[in-house]
Amino acid sequence: MELEALKAALAASPDNIPLLLLVGKMHEDRFELADARACFDRVLALKPDHSESLLAIARLADLSGNSSEAAVRLESLCSQKPGFAAAWLLRARIALDEGDAVTARSYYDTAVDLDRSAADDELLQSILKAGGNKRVAMTSSGHTREEEEDDSPLEGMDAVAARDLNLEFKVKADLKFDDVGGMEKVKEDIRMKIIHPLKNPDLFAAYGKKAGGGVLLYGPPGCGKTLMARATAGEINAAFFSIGLHQVLDMYLGESEQKLHAIFELARKSAPAVLFFDETDALAADRRDLRQSAGRNLINQFLSELDGAQAANDGLLILGATNAPWHLDSAFLRPGRFDRIIFVPPPDAGARADIVKIHAKGKPLVDFDPADLAKRTDGFSGADLRAVFDQATESAIAEAMKKGAVVPVSGKLLAKAAKEVKPSTRKWFETAKNHALYANQSGLYDDVLVHLGLKK
Repeated sequence: MELEALKAALAASPDNIPLLLLVGKMHEDRFELADARACFDRVLALKPDHSESLLAIARLADLSGNSSEAAVRLESLCSQKPGFAAAWLLRARIALDEGDAVTARSYYDTAVDLDRSAADDELLQSILKAGGNKRVAMTSSGHTREEEEDDSPLEGMDAVAARDLNLEFKVKADLKFDDVGGMEKVKEDIRMKIIHPLKNPDLFAAYGKKAGGGVLLYGPPGCGKTLMARATAGEINAAFFSIGLHQVLDMYLGESEQKLHAIFELARKSAPAVLFFDETDALAADRRDLRQSAGRNLINQFLSELDGAQAANDGLLILGATNAPWHLDSAFLRPGRFDRIIFVPPPDAGARADIVKIHAKGKPLVDFDPADLAKRTDGFSGADLRAVFDQATESAIAEAMKKGAVVPVSGKLLAKAAKEVKPSTRKWFETAKNHALYANQSGLYDDVLVHLGLKK
């Protein structure tokens, strides 16, 4: 019944891309592959580079038994849109089905590097059981070749990982500050502390300041810390390496430290470069809270790399992001390490208006007032604003299925959703406030107090 109602709505609005995608996915779920293909083909006729539809057609080819066609389509898609994590993940599944676990592991790691929410433990375990635990080098065309590993500790890791990590961690720095809505104070802080020194090294050298160093971005989740790091790399035209916890930790003793060293070595060779560590508190936890020596050894290695003890870090900017700076070992906040701390607050009203305009694209809207919605969502993160649109859209779809016709997402539905969705930042500020009031001898959390109106 739901499908029939949606098809009726589609008949009234045949060029509605969101409806075409919804109907196509429902046909796919029913294994009505020809009908699903017709919907996705229609989307591509309207928008030839539509990523989700290109991916869906490759998925349909695989479901119909044409895995070779699916692989070719996915190779082309990943070449055109290298940042599309879902395409890499499907390539991993197909490679595993074809018995190539090593290639499947490479594609899987690439997908997770691009989008950590793409992680699929069940798929990863299947890849590991099939032998996908070997390091591979990925060529520029997206193919992989297996490498022999040297058993010697650092030499083998450097020789193989320097090639292997190059494309697994390197992300195109295709964003600039103009692409990030709002956060003007954060941008200005980054300009003064990061961009100007890197763009004017001789001037800063005259004052005894080197280009590079460590900067920690902290604040509530979903507020754009990762986006700001990527835009920073774009502003200085530097290589951007995004490092997740799973790319460093290893089950074998000593391997994690070797991986971390290899990552830093690669970034040093690519200078000027931005090395971005997400969830920094997981890699830089307070050693007093660790009982096992393995964790302490990794933290000591991290500190050594930040200090440039084994190699110079000139031209290398280390950016860290954390939701819980109070969990970091205090040694990471000393001069020469993460000595510059920048608070990334929830988006202000102007930034929220920009963000909701982005979420509004491709949706049938009526009586939509970005400024009004921004006023109703004080304290919301970017992720919270997306939830508002998701909830309002689901309400419109439910009404459309009852009426058998397209129901636009109205300003009224958005206002209702804004009232029902609770800002996820509140819980973070409750915790942060306690640290800012009672464990702030160094003034580290003064910006939190200013944001909360507790300090001028």
